[in-house]
Amino acid sequence: MLLSRENIEKIDVNKVELPKGNSFELPERVLQFGTGVLLRGLPDYFVDKANKAGVFNGRILVVKSTASSGTDEFSEQEGVYTLCIKGIEEGQEVVRYSVNNAISRVLAASKDWTAILEAAHNPDMQVVFSNTTEVGIVMSNDTISDNPPASFPGKLLAFLYERYRHFGGDKTKGLVILPTELISDNATKLKKILHSLAVQNNLEEDFLAWLDEANDFCNTLVDRIVPGRLPKEEQKQTEEELGYQDQLMIMAEPFRLWAIETDSPRVKQILSFAEVDNGVVLVPSIDKFKEIKLRLLNGTHTLSCAAALWSGFITVKEAMKNDTFNAFVKGLMKNEISKAIVDETIETQDVEDFSNRVIDRFSNPFLEHRWESIALNYTSKMNMRNIALLEKWYKKNLLPPSYIALGFAAYIKFMNTEEQEGRYVQEINGEKIILQDEFAPVLYDYWKDSETVVGNVLRDDSLWGKDLTAYPGFESAVKQSLDEINAHGVLKTIETSLD
Repeated sequence: MLLSRENIEKIDVNKVELPKGNSFELPERVLQFGTGVLLRGLPDYFVDKANKAGVFNGRILVVKSTASSGTDEFSEQEGVYTLCIKGIEEGQEVVRYSVNNAISRVLAASKDWTAILEAAHNPDMQVVFSNTTEVGIVMSNDTISDNPPASFPGKLLAFLYERYRHFGGDKTKGLVILPTELISDNATKLKKILHSLAVQNNLEEDFLAWLDEANDFCNTLVDRIVPGRLPKEEQKQTEEELGYQDQLMIMAEPFRLWAIETDSPRVKQILSFAEVDNGVVLVPSIDKFKEIKLRLLNGTHTLSCAAALWSGFITVKEAMKNDTFNAFVKGLMKNEISKAIVDETIETQDVEDFSNRVIDRFSNPFLEHRWESIALNYTSKMNMRNIALLEKWYKKNLLPPSYIALGFAAYIKFMNTEEQEGRYVQEINGEKIILQDEFAPVLYDYWKDSETVVGNVLRDDSLWGKDLTAYPGFESAVKQSLDEINAHGVLKTIETSLD
């Protein structure tokens, strides 16, 4: 039995959460650009959850922009799919299944553009979601009368212009636009591009005023790991357990965060789905959430990466099963990163709560997150995620941060590579890792003198934007950790040096 609207009543409600029967009749209130798993696992999850609670009461019209196939599966299943939530929550393993029917239609921009523009006439339409990757929010030379315009901003501008004309410039018919692309100030950049495109297309001044005044562009931050399709054998087992087949079934971790930047009462009223899940946060500024995520999640990943690889761990979950390494990660977050970033906007409770959730996320037994993947562009990640932490740390402390120093030492050791046919290769436990790091040649040269490598690496402001040896005791702390790692290995160094 294939999952579809007509087959939902045949599914055992004790095994999977099902939508209410009348929810299929709800009006389309959201226009979504993209069919990707992040959108289906996060924004669409919140809409579906709200609909089940009788709150938002709206469905999603999805625009598929890519040339690849994909609308057929949505058509066959009438937009209905299963979201499998698997992971660790408050230290306990959770597995939950929910049938999501938030999506009403999936239309291909290449062949259904007229129908998409007709949706601009819908008075119930209020919100736009998008996830077109970082390269989606870019300026183009689009002509909005094209069928369809080539770029995402071009398509969105054409839709908004159609809506403006249909409703005669009615300012109550503007939309709330929520891009989820992983770039800073995503909505601010999108609005600027739309304005430039409108000028480029010689659109009237009244429309430019409507674009600016009637529509709310809200910067957002999304955070949820949504791996997508289950492995083949796991998919088969899940389908047997639930009693139906599902070509659109995806998995997501329990943790979810969608921080939306707004102080508008109108926006808060429209985004009523925020009421049913504390993972949606409507705040005047999302800067706090960006800083916490960057330092505690991404920064911890980067400072732990080489240490994990040198300890012989392949995946994050494998490393977290080791008591010693688990203690290192907790100490790194709670003793150093958290204390460094607490300020007038970030409270101790904020970092405590997020740190606990990071431990749960790193320990998720259903995710295959490989340390080798985290090591991609290692030096740039270290710079972006962790160098500012040192500045914050030393504003509050005289002694060097020992956990951060050990993470840096393991990184420097990881960059002690061999050059093979123009590539820089690290070998750990017989396994070769080909570095994808633009600064690998620089570190390779520094390692020609092992006595000076630490000082030279830390001193190189072309890597870090500053001289890290200026921080009192940091160079000696990194060098001591590197010596200990070389002599005893990472895990023993953690046990003895960081006890």
